[in-house]
Amino acid sequence: MTDPSTIERHSYDVLVVGAGGAGLRAAIAARDAGARVAVICKSLLGKAHTVMAEGGAAAAMGNVYSEDSWQVHFRDTMRGGKMLNHWRMAQLHAQEAPDRIHELEEWGALFDRTPDGLISQRDFGGHRYARLAHVGDRTGLELIRTLQQRTVALGIDVYMECTVTRLLQSDGRIAGAFGYWRESGRFIVFEAPTVVLATGGIGKSYKVTSNSWEYTGDGHALALQAGASLVNMEFVQFHPTGMVWPPSVKGILVTESVRGDGGVLRNSEGKRFMFDYIPEFFKAETADSEEEADRWYKDKTNNRRPPELLPRDEVARAINSEVKAGRGSPHGGVFLDIASRHPAEYIQRRLPSMYHQFKELADVDITAEAMEVGPTCHYVMGGVAVEPDTAESAVPGLYAAGEVAGGMHGANRLGGNSLSDLLVFGRRAGTAAAEAAASVTERAAVSDDDIRTAAEDALAPFEREGGENAYSVQQDLQDVMHNLVGIIRSADEMQKALEELDRLRQRTAQLSVEGHRQYNPGWHLALDLSNMLLVSECIAKAALERTESRGGHTRDDFPATDDTWATVNLHCSLDESEQAVSIQREPLPSMPDDLRDLFEEK
Repeated sequence: MTDPSTIERHSYDVLVVGAGGAGLRAAIAARDAGARVAVICKSLLGKAHTVMAEGGAAAAMGNVYSEDSWQVHFRDTMRGGKMLNHWRMAQLHAQEAPDRIHELEEWGALFDRTPDGLISQRDFGGHRYARLAHVGDRTGLELIRTLQQRTVALGIDVYMECTVTRLLQSDGRIAGAFGYWRESGRFIVFEAPTVVLATGGIGKSYKVTSNSWEYTGDGHALALQAGASLVNMEFVQFHPTGMVWPPSVKGILVTESVRGDGGVLRNSEGKRFMFDYIPEFFKAETADSEEEADRWYKDKTNNRRPPELLPRDEVARAINSEVKAGRGSPHGGVFLDIASRHPAEYIQRRLPSMYHQFKELADVDITAEAMEVGPTCHYVMGGVAVEPDTAESAVPGLYAAGEVAGGMHGANRLGGNSLSDLLVFGRRAGTAAAEAAASVTERAAVSDDDIRTAAEDALAPFEREGGENAYSVQQDLQDVMHNLVGIIRSADEMQKALEELDRLRQRTAQLSVEGHRQYNPGWHLALDLSNMLLVSECIAKAALERTESRGGHTRDDFPATDDTWATVNLHCSLDESEQAVSIQREPLPSMPDDLRDLFEEK
């Protein structure tokens, strides 16, 4: 039995779990508010998934189109999310994003410029105006570099290659966190009255994903187990364009910037098929001919947007339909063509990462030939339900920001909104957490019994012999989610998925690990699997409950959007026995009249 007195301990005011853009921005804000702050990251500092957000950060700065404003950005975000977004989160995001971008520039971020020296902004799907501040197609990398440099300069403590397995509580509020060093396997306890979750997404539950190994739904599961609820978990975004060939790189992201800079989608017949998939909801603002679509790039005032720049859910479904109809590329995708649209110099200057990615990984020269692309699990709109202004969950002292938080994006996220989202709400979460920590007069003690239980649970796989292999269980989980809870869903498939998840849960309870605690990837995955299963159950149950198609959720058996679901969000929570996920229907918060009036405009 583990003796709690022998475990490494640290005490802070604010503990940030995750070192991506949201986590680092939260840590900086908390430090600026006077708190003692620590950041824990599962991997290495600088390797966060924020770097995958390549195209830019959406902010209505008006540098390219002076007509842009936070009101237009708010409207685009709500429409992209099919009106299920929390209106207050979308409002704060649209209002504050420009300040957060200027702040990054003050801290040393080097953005591309317009001819008159302003921060350049590019077009992206679902945004009426060019509003993505960018650094070539490496924007997320520059954002992380800038925030990381700021974090180090402020002297914030960072615990790298350290994983949190449980949040510790006392009398219903946060008291700290329990985790382990990945290299040595030794346990570590953090005592803190506030915790900010910034752990990212859930993509490794799916077979084809742009997400890296860290994305196992840790923050979602930690919040559920602590008593918070998750909202909008049925809405999983399949980015329309991931690599499909060769197999070793399947799912790696192909940035939306390719389409924003003029790239077009073609099927095996060479047809620009997106004109066949313009939904009624977006017809008024989408070009219905190639001629108008091409004119739009030079004259956005008098022409409508190309259908390739519809929101991601629409484009992903269209690609899926073309492939199913037998008009796909040789390797099961479609063709993304920018080579015939721009000179090689332009492509290499605007899309340097994409040029090198395809050249090195697929032996494809995107300046001379089309890319093969297809949908890839990219982002979960669902996450911890939080109060918009403070990012606090229903659990006192627990905050969430970035992809692990829900509500901001509704049923579908617009490209470019993720980077500005994590800046806006990372800052708000860090500030609110620091203020809450300062107001705590007497800190709750971490229970030795809770520490022993957390340690025993973590070590359980070593106690079993001849049990299940974690890698086999994960592979079966990915197959279940890919085949039964993917882009197109039906009740029969999701019922089967839930039955399979139940069997996988039983297998997970029998996982065994060989070897020692020193850097043992099999053990790490064994601990991650319970999180992945819990989050997968939330996705499947919420998707089964929502009997309509909307945003990132498409039902084959309910293909239409149902107005009765237009004012309902689904919340997932753990029942008292903590053995199963329950679903609750919650009404959407009522939007003020002045904001609702924005949607009367055409």
